[in-house]
Order: sequence, then structure tokens, then C-alpha cells
Amino acid sequence: VQLQASGGGLVQAGGSLRLSCAASGRTFSSSVMAWFRQAPGKEREFVTAIRWGVGSTYYADSVKGRFTISRDKSKNTVYLQMNSLKPEDTAVYYCARGHHYGSSWNEYDSWGQGTLVTVSS
Repeated sequence: VQLQASGGGLVQAGGSLRLSCAASGRTFSSSVMAWFRQAPGKEREFVTAIRWGVGSTYYADSVKGRFTISRDKSKNTVYLQMNSLKPEDTAVYYCARGHHYGSSWNEYDSWGQGTLVTVSS
């Protein structure tokens, strides 16, 4: 499967952005779709994930209550709605596909190209 992420940009603190990740090819019901992010000089970190089939969701503590992951099966697309953005949310955001839920990047085998989110203070 190929993943194409989009929707990043520059936003002020407190603002919102919605990222999209379009998947080409078949996405199996057992797949897990996730968003990770990587800030300059830092390791890639887990943000959120969703089980494609049943829709169960998982969030990092740092984004819980502010970010929402969802998927549109008809469009083979995963979304990340980000509200109440903070400067520390600034990072390149990557979507990824795995076969099991996990919060480690090496548990995912397909990656999008990344989209930059910059939150100004």
C-alpha cells in the first residue's frame, strides 16, 4: 500500500489543522493506521492509531483530548484532526500502516512521505 499525507501548514497556537492520509491499494480490515511525528533533533514518536476494521482508537497522552483520528473507508483515507495546537506539536507528521497495533515506529511497514506542521506561539 502507498500512503500520501497532506494538510500540514503554519498555524498559531490554539488553532486547528486537519491532516489526511490517502491509501492506494487494498487496506485490510485487520490493518492499523497510525500517525507519528518527528520534531527536529528528536526521535519519531507515536501520536495516535486506529484499527481500520473496527475503528478502535489509541492516543499518546500528550495529544489526548486535543487530537482525533478517524477513517473513511469509502475513500481509503485516515484523518487527524488537531485542535488546541501548541508550539510543541511542531513536527513532521507521518502516517503509517501496520498489521498490529503498537506505539513503536518499527511495528509499521508502510509510511507516507510526511507533512510539516508548524505551530507558532
